[in-house]
Amino acid sequence: MKQTSLLLKQAPVSHLSAHGKRRYVIETSKEPTFADSTASDLVDGEDLVVRRAAVDALGPYNGSVVVVDPHSGRVLTIVNQKLAFGSGFQPCSTIKLMAALAGMNEGIIDENTMVRIGRRTSLNLTEAIAHSNNTYFSLVGQKLGYDRIIQYAHLFGLGEKASLDIPEEQPGTLASAPPEDGIGMMTSFGEGITITPLELASLVSVIANDGTLYYLQYPRTPEAIAHFVPRIKRRLDVAHWIPQIKPGMMGAVEYGTARRANFTDEDPVLGKTGTCTDTRTPTHLGWFGSFNNIRQNQLVVVVLLTGGHRVNGPVASGIAGTIYRTLDEQSYFGKSRMISPMALISTQACCR
Repeated sequence: MKQTSLLLKQAPVSHLSAHGKRRYVIETSKEPTFADSTASDLVDGEDLVVRRAAVDALGPYNGSVVVVDPHSGRVLTIVNQKLAFGSGFQPCSTIKLMAALAGMNEGIIDENTMVRIGRRTSLNLTEAIAHSNNTYFSLVGQKLGYDRIIQYAHLFGLGEKASLDIPEEQPGTLASAPPEDGIGMMTSFGEGITITPLELASLVSVIANDGTLYYLQYPRTPEAIAHFVPRIKRRLDVAHWIPQIKPGMMGAVEYGTARRANFTDEDPVLGKTGTCTDTRTPTHLGWFGSFNNIRQNQLVVVVLLTGGHRVNGPVASGIAGTIYRTLDEQSYFGKSRMISPMALISTQACCR
């Protein structure tokens, strides 16, 4: 079995049913499903083309959208900054991305490993990610154990601030002990863990760029934009696992839980949904972490929705898909993003 070592050069270092579903569901929510998610945002320094697409796609939903350049850590827009900078929510099934990478690095699974999830049903990694199978990832978590789950969570930037220059950002949290419902709940539903949209954007960026965990930076002035330099938090030795995790993320969009994100065969979107109830609040959550599989102007788009029954991961994926589609229609992915720093400075009245 492999040791938990992903660092390369710079190393600062409820129960499940047979189908992997919770046996109980909390139906109430203290958070409204619809709200003005842009009310208190400050948009100076943002890429206004991306912001307009994100604001229009989110529409009346109570939620947040974070868009990041995965090859530099540059934050291009944050819709609903108050929510994005808060202490986070349960990651739901998006935690399966971390669990998959940890399981592969520890030799527990690979892309061809068939895991029995029922009397007559077994799944490999691709199908488990695409259909977000809870039993599969619960079994992975049980084999990893609490200590290794926490160790890998730290390596991928969970439980710590994702940014370098956002003083308002609060870090997510990691459980100080295994959850009462069992270790498998940590890697299937993210129980005992809270993450922010920024932390999920960092994690997805590692997959998009083959292993570099950047500090997220959010330049807000002409000077900061003109002198922007990417800063690496740590490099992770995961490039050899990325080709095994991508087919599942692509399958989620093509035929799985994130079908609403699919908008073009030429610029495929890869992603992972998350749907659950954060029992601390309680609040229904819909997550989607994604990136488009191109090199020029590649983006990581994270959507978090909070509220009632209408909130879920598939809805969040549809919002992300609309963002990609809008930007594609505007030829955003086919042209250079080199524009004057002054063009990025806006009045606060814009794009709300």
